[in-house]
Amino acid sequence: MAQLSGQPVVILPEGTQRYVGKDAQRLNILAARIIAETVRTTLGPKGMDKMLVDSLGDVTVTNDGATILDKIDLQHPAAKMMVEVAKTQDKEAGDGTTTAVVIAGELLRKAEELLDQNIHPSIIVKGYTMAAEKTQEILDQMAIKVDPEDDETLMRIAMTSMTGKNAESHKDIFAKLAVEAVRQVAERTEEGYTVDIDNIKIEKKAGESVEESELIRGVVIDKERVHPRMPGRVESAKIALINEALEVKKTETDAKINITSPDQLMSFLDQEEKMLREMVDKIAETGANVVFVQKGIDDLAQHYLAKKGILAVRRVKKSDMEKLAKATGAKVVTNVKDLTSDDLGEAELVEQRKVAGENMIFVEGCRNPKAVTILIRGGTEHVVDEVERALEDALKVVKDVMEDGAVLPAGGAPEIELSIKLDEYAKQVGGKEALAIENFAEALRIIPKTLAENAGLDTVDVLVKVISEHKNKGVGIGIDVFAGEPADMLERGIIAPARVTKQAIKSASEAAIMILRIDDVIAAKASKSEGGQGGGMPGGMGGMGGMNMGM
Repeated sequence: MAQLSGQPVVILPEGTQRYVGKDAQRLNILAARIIAETVRTTLGPKGMDKMLVDSLGDVTVTNDGATILDKIDLQHPAAKMMVEVAKTQDKEAGDGTTTAVVIAGELLRKAEELLDQNIHPSIIVKGYTMAAEKTQEILDQMAIKVDPEDDETLMRIAMTSMTGKNAESHKDIFAKLAVEAVRQVAERTEEGYTVDIDNIKIEKKAGESVEESELIRGVVIDKERVHPRMPGRVESAKIALINEALEVKKTETDAKINITSPDQLMSFLDQEEKMLREMVDKIAETGANVVFVQKGIDDLAQHYLAKKGILAVRRVKKSDMEKLAKATGAKVVTNVKDLTSDDLGEAELVEQRKVAGENMIFVEGCRNPKAVTILIRGGTEHVVDEVERALEDALKVVKDVMEDGAVLPAGGAPEIELSIKLDEYAKQVGGKEALAIENFAEALRIIPKTLAENAGLDTVDVLVKVISEHKNKGVGIGIDVFAGEPADMLERGIIAPARVTKQAIKSASEAAIMILRIDDVIAAKASKSEGGQGGGMPGGMGGMGGMNMGM
């Protein structure tokens, strides 16, 4: 509201909340730091789990950063920006989501110290930008080239990513499954390998033990055959994929058919029957003995297919049809009339099996499948869900290494190295920006510090030892949280893809810089339907009431 010759001028509507300057910065930094603190205890092999309960009472138990932040119902806009950090990290690298969020939170905490010394946000932003660029250079120099063909290295990468998750006790089984699955769907190009993780389907069923999980070199579909008289097992399967309903087509225009005698009705029904029989005959002519249909199958068509001994499945998802095409070599046909024997795919076996009390169709023994399925088993739904999350991380880190061929030691070693190198860099830069670079260097130490903290170690003591050994013995020295002492991560096989650390620091620094640039927050009044919650910033942003975990 402003004054103009004694008249008040209303600019913002009534009920709008506005925070300007340092107030806005502090509230945003506080919100982001609370998010970082929330996930910080889950970091590392000894990290704790979170139990999240949604509004319907569904429970999720996990220590996967991206999942935690996705499930929490957040209101504060700066907190939502931290969730974006985790999502970006998950999409780009597949692992290191907690690391990225924790670093972003610590960068903001160190920035707040500089703001308290009256250093302008623009100078902090410039220093942070220089430091972030420098970290990418240092990490490129640190990265160790590995052979993407080396299964042992890939296994170690997968096992490191699963350590600390609920699947850890069976990490050797899942690491092997992850490496085999990625290796199977990888495409060789002139530059190296490309891997599309979408070609690895994960099916999960509670029941049996986790050891029963297996890789199927083909596709598993959570459906059953449409008719009980169809064969439940077909060997040397010739597979047709049809993206059309096996039903009598309705006319495009509204048409009315007048039938005046029983004879006409009979001939009308006979014609329908004939059309369906022709469809089935056409499929049988091509030599197909298994049919997957994306849409429906008429009851009569089911009967004819069963008589011909063809196993048929209906309402198969589009994504599953694409995977079937990649696994069996079949082509998806949109019109039955166009189906030929060349369009058929092959598999050694198509069988309906009961898994955890439900029928599933297994398409196995494909020649060189470019789509595979991992079937996860486990004692309870919660176990199976958490194993799935761990396995997804493992698949993505194996993909990273196959595509990039570069790894880094884990256990806080890269962050310690970056911290030491950035301190040296700050001395070269000089000026006020050097203060920001030094604080950036210090902020990175939050990772080894948190690893030690979560393992119940004396953080100051361990950190001093690790940094001193790191300077003397080389870049591979990090924290062995099980022994509670410094150790060479490369010797122990505790390694991670270079892409994970590079992306974590990139995402974290960009988010911190974005939040530091904000000096004015204008929040609109909430609509009535939101129960007057205060326009995205409940209880006035200072209250930070916007972290509703449904507890």
